Order: sequence, then C-alpha cells, then structure tokens
Amino acid sequence: MGKLDGKVAIITGAAQGMGAAHAKLFVKEGAKVVITDVKEAEGTQLAQELGDAAIFIQHDVSSAADWQKVVDQTKATFGRIDILVNNAGITFAKGLQDISEEDYIKIFKINQLGTFLGVKTVAKEMVAQHAGSIVNISSLNGLVGGAVGYTDTKFAVRGMTKAAALELAPSGVRVNSVHPGVIETPMISQPGTEEAVKQFAKAIPLRRIAKPEEVSKLVLFVASDDASYATGSEFVVDGGMSAQ
Repeated sequence: MGKLDGKVAIITGAAQGMGAAHAKLFVKEGAKVVITDVKEAEGTQLAQELGDAAIFIQHDVSSAADWQKVVDQTKATFGRIDILVNNAGITFAKGLQDISEEDYIKIFKINQLGTFLGVKTVAKEMVAQHAGSIVNISSLNGLVGGAVGYTDTKFAVRGMTKAAALELAPSGVRVNSVHPGVIETPMISQPGTEEAVKQFAKAIPLRRIAKPEEVSKLVLFVASDDASYATGSEFVVDGGMSAQ
C-alpha cells in the first residue's frame, strides 16, 4: 500500500524541477495528481508519462479565476481534493539596486499571491469535507536572509502558513511549510548563477546540493497522514544551512 492511496493532490509548478519530482513520488505512493504549470508542453508530457493517475491543467497561480478552474476540473475528474502543494515559485539573480519594480511585483504575484489564492480557494473544499493537508513550499530564505524579493515572499509564505493553520485547524485541515535549501532545479540554473551556486555549495554543512527527490520525500511525509498531528510547522531540508 502507498502512503497516499485514495488521495487526490494538486501540485503547482509541477511541470519540471521539484514539482515534477513531487508529482512522480505522489503517484508512486497511490495518489491521483493534478499537475499545474504555465508550461503546457512540459506539463502535458509529464501527465502522459504518469498515465491515468495524473492530468495537467495550464495554470497562472496569480489568477483567482485560474485557481477556481483548477479546483473545478480536479473535482470533475477525481471527485475531491485532499492535498495541495503550493510549489510554484520564481526568483531573479539580481541585487537590491538591480531588481526592478516590475521584477519585484512578478515575484510577489507568483510566490506570495499565488500561494494565498491557492490556500484560500482549496481550503473551502477541504473545510467542507473536514479534512485536508496544505503544504506551502517556502525556502531556506523564509528562515534567513537572501535575495531581496525572493526572501521577502518566502518569509510571507511562512507567516501565511501559520495564520492559515490556526484558522483551519478546527476544521481538520492542516497547513505546513517546507523550507528547501539549494536544490538541483531549473530555478538555480539561470544564466549567471553557476559560479555563485558552486561557491554556495561549499558553505553547506553536508557539502553538496540536494536532489529534488530528497525534498519530495519530506513533502510526502508532511502531506500524508503520517504527519496527522503536525500543523503550522516548518519542515527544513537544507543540508544544515539554517543550523549555522
């Protein structure tokens, strides 16, 4: 038996990187998975690879209308929603003096507003069924300082998680945050970041960058009934960075 047998999960930003790793593991563990992303080709291909246990929905997480579309299509296809993984996120390899107002607003809309809209829209369904698990992917930079814009929004996701957890707990809905460190994903493979990532890895106590699957195993635990008494909590998977 799988840890998610009979569960239905929505995973945002799941066409590639960590989100794709989460989707693959969730299906392996028995879940039906709705993959959402703006990247239609990659998302469609992944859903096809995963077979009848997965569907893809093109989705702008900063759009309330798109969130409702995802909820409606998920229920129409699989009948219910048990898990939400708010994984979609972006950053820019720019410092304080270089990041533009347009950049900042884009990061806010995807990382923070997108998470808020997801929690708000999906929580309504979970409250009605008196059960559910929401996993918000924050970051090491939701615990300690980092790039302006990215850090700001990831701290906000951490706080939003705690506020939502307290409000939704009486309805049996759990809300937790996961805080990855440096992970091998397309986000850290942007032009101009290669040397910075290489140098950063040397400062990690475990002396390496993590594989996406290492984060997925923690996300699986938090999403599953194995973590049935955990809510409003921070789960850190950063190779020891925040312990320094």
